[in-house]
Amino acid sequence: MTAGGLVWRRRGGELQVQLVHRPRYDDWSWPKGKVETGESLQGTAVREVAEETGREIVLGRPLPGLQYLTPDGRVKRVHYWASHRARRKKDAAALAARAPVAPVDRTEVDQAEWLSVTEAAARLTRTSDRGPLDALVHAEEEGTLGTRALVIARHGRAVPRTAWHGAERDRPLTPAGHGQAAALVPVLAAYGVEHVISSRWERCATTIDPYVRAGGLRPSYSENLTEAQHERSPSRVAATVRELLEEATESSVLCTHRPVLPTVLDVLGRHAPRAVADGLPSADPYLEPGEVLVAHVADTPGGPRVVATEKVSPPVW
Repeated sequence: MTAGGLVWRRRGGELQVQLVHRPRYDDWSWPKGKVETGESLQGTAVREVAEETGREIVLGRPLPGLQYLTPDGRVKRVHYWASHRARRKKDAAALAARAPVAPVDRTEVDQAEWLSVTEAAARLTRTSDRGPLDALVHAEEEGTLGTRALVIARHGRAVPRTAWHGAERDRPLTPAGHGQAAALVPVLAAYGVEHVISSRWERCATTIDPYVRAGGLRPSYSENLTEAQHERSPSRVAATVRELLEEATESSVLCTHRPVLPTVLDVLGRHAPRAVADGLPSADPYLEPGEVLVAHVADTPGGPRVVATEKVSPPVW
């Protein structure tokens, strides 16, 4: 597996993207690279772009990937995201939560250039690389290229109810659940998460704690996101999700429980076009323990719209 990004910016009212030149192949392409052991696709994309351009990025909405045969007959799959340069202050927590990245190896990449989308299409060595670019340009034309992430996380694997004799709110994660919590850190960092809100119950608070510590964040804990409170008043959960959609200006993660997810997903669906809403999880358990749904939110003249979603299962090694 390979992952990378189409890094974009606007200059003088013009959309520009960044290409890299690899002297080994004498080609111009999108920055990308292979997934390392224990690494998520999102973590790979962020690391590879930084290693090839010298600058950190934040992932936005996913773009169409590519699939082709290598000379030795293997199938190679490449995953891309629309991405923008990370900002030192605005993305401080996400940057703090990331591992250090090696400097650019000039024997691997000797040039990185910003080009207009027309110039980039002409400069790309492989015609197939224009597919993700076409999707990026289409999103720009629709006014939905710039997005923020609302990540919905189900807590990591917890001790079974039958094996726990304490209060339900105190039921902890298993060792596997702690591994899932740790594996979430690079995923949340890749999407630039700067705001954390979670159920107060132990298994949710512990799931997001590694990211909170890594990013130096101050989380918000809500009784409304617990199973018990949701059973009494689902409308309070819905109001919390609507507030994150309609009032937040930064990427967020909301950690909650399986029984709460249908209400959360219903709110997302009401803010999404039919094609996106129809792709939301619709059957129990909705998300597996430790799994997340990334909703990409564009702030449009008509209000916030969920323009794309991704389900991510962080690898645990």
